[in-house]
Amino acid sequence: MNKMGIGNRIVYNKIVDMYAKCRRQADARKVFDQMPERDVCAWTTMIAAYAKHGPAEEALKLFDNMKQIGVMPNGFTFASIVSACASLVSLEKGEEIHEEIRRCGFECHVPVANALLDMYVKCERLDRARRVFDEMAHRNVVSWSAMIAGYAAQGEPEEALGLFGRMQLMGIRPNQFTFASVLPACTRFGSLEKGMEIHLGIIRGGFCSNVIVMTALVDMYAKCGSMEKARELFDGMQERTVVSWNVMIAGYAHNGLVDKAMEVFNEMPQQDLLSWNSMIAGLALNGKRDKALKLYQQMQLAGLRPDSMTFTGILPVCANFAALEQGREIHEKIIRNGLHSHVNVANALIDMYGKCGTIQKARYLFDKMHHRDVVSWTAMITGYSMHGCGKEALELLEQMKTSGVKPNEVTFVCVLSACSHAGLVDEGYQCFKDMSEFYKIIPRMEHYSCMVDLLGRAGRLDEARDFINQMPVQPKAAVWKSLLSACRLYNNIELGEWAAEHVFELDWKNAAPYVLLSNMYAVAGRWDTIERVRRMMKDRGIQKTPGCSWIEVNKEVHNFIGGDRSHPEIHKIYTKLEILSREMKVAGYVPDIRFVLNDVKEEEKEEILRHHSERLAIAFGLINTPPGTIIRIVKNLRVCGDCHSASKFISKITAREIVVRDANRYHCFKDGQCSCGDYW
Repeated sequence: MNKMGIGNRIVYNKIVDMYAKCRRQADARKVFDQMPERDVCAWTTMIAAYAKHGPAEEALKLFDNMKQIGVMPNGFTFASIVSACASLVSLEKGEEIHEEIRRCGFECHVPVANALLDMYVKCERLDRARRVFDEMAHRNVVSWSAMIAGYAAQGEPEEALGLFGRMQLMGIRPNQFTFASVLPACTRFGSLEKGMEIHLGIIRGGFCSNVIVMTALVDMYAKCGSMEKARELFDGMQERTVVSWNVMIAGYAHNGLVDKAMEVFNEMPQQDLLSWNSMIAGLALNGKRDKALKLYQQMQLAGLRPDSMTFTGILPVCANFAALEQGREIHEKIIRNGLHSHVNVANALIDMYGKCGTIQKARYLFDKMHHRDVVSWTAMITGYSMHGCGKEALELLEQMKTSGVKPNEVTFVCVLSACSHAGLVDEGYQCFKDMSEFYKIIPRMEHYSCMVDLLGRAGRLDEARDFINQMPVQPKAAVWKSLLSACRLYNNIELGEWAAEHVFELDWKNAAPYVLLSNMYAVAGRWDTIERVRRMMKDRGIQKTPGCSWIEVNKEVHNFIGGDRSHPEIHKIYTKLEILSREMKVAGYVPDIRFVLNDVKEEEKEEILRHHSERLAIAFGLINTPPGTIIRIVKNLRVCGDCHSASKFISKITAREIVVRDANRYHCFKDGQCSCGDYW
């Protein structure tokens, strides 16, 4: 082979670089392959092109080929190949190259260290990223911004904000990427005040015309609940990208203003896939099931192919309404689009199947995953919690620990809830202790509420009261509601009244505590006291949330409210319930009229119970599905004791499995028994 002159080599390298920067990797590779000789610069240019614009797998192949023919990588080569590992979220390969970087002595090279830091952040190994960061002899603004972004993205806003403060104390001036990275930390921390402080820094730094920074600022104000300020900044932006518009859509949706979100969506000069995804997710978030599904269909009619974000937005609609058939249909589409192995999509599928009552399918998908993040484990634990599988949830937590994935605060809420639903008091106490002592997670109000619920469900009401009194923070309404709910379960009126007083002080607009109190009085036959609670509700303008149940038949969801007579098949439904009532009584069913809050005759109380929403839905399902079909119901409130008993009898009489998801958990009724073991 003829030796190529230095001048010609430089020309070739520049041509490869030109094509690479124009994102024409195929042309760059053609020139690269034609080069008589390739130096480290040529290899690095080609590797960097693949790392930045894809396919990143080609960068890894080239890197191996380069070493095989004896060309030694330099610092820029290592920085590029580590970036390729980050794009592929390939921790194993990244660690292998990190070891090679150590051997070659390039760890102190700032671009290499920055690339390693970014790679570990994207692979969700903040501990490794922080080690790289702390070992850096010199850090530039890129180093600080990457570390701040990592903490903000992985749910550690205090660390992100702390680093941002240290960075400025050390005289490092934030750039646009620093500001865009730290603002999400304010959102996660829920600190509008801190966000406003950073806003002042943006003004002083002269970044008010930077579209990236201003978009992040709009997002911060929106997610911190200040939509007026978000809109003011959005309207004043000199330049708006599609991302800016999408942030406004997401902001309105996040704050429950879906009509405003739709207005922004319709005003957009040009909608991209992210716009459709944001709007679908917003509708799903706010319970607009039909509109979300309709928009999902319109998007496809518009010629846009759903991506992973589309599916992670639409699957929660099926999960929240237990629309299993629609969920399965979407799952099939995911497989056809080749997105079933995408981590976020797999997580959404696990969540959907778990919430639709098919926990075995959820576990099957979980076991098939090649890579699991904290959301994957938490979604599976949530599924077990909802099905009352406390031991399985605890076993999964142990597997999660050994796998190297660190549980977060949400994981522990789910684990504690699972212990509560399964009556595993000692195990719950140990998890609560491990969370704070071993994982250094400061308990939030949700964790305290779960602990009170755990003790209360087990009948340990005095311990629950003492636990509240010993809390290091002031209990919020949710904690007192957990105690009140337990008092209703065990009919401890004195303690229940004490808990109710605290709830009324903190959340007097919520109807639930009034109803719980009334339930206790009804069991005790104190109708005059119930009437006093009702007057209190009326004077305060508070209305009881009606019991509502949903059932999906032939991919259509039917809604029922207690005592409802509006459904087209209501006559058939009521007739079916009367027949069932007679058959149930023959089988030994005795109506528990204590769950009726009306001081009326016994026959009227029985009729009220017979027409509770979940029974209307069950009757509709029995009428409209073939024998042997599982009936799946979702209810917005806790299943009352009488409906729980009735569902067991109906499952035995009809030889049907009835699956009911109430506000707390799943109940699988089969052959006259319930999966909860009457502990719920």
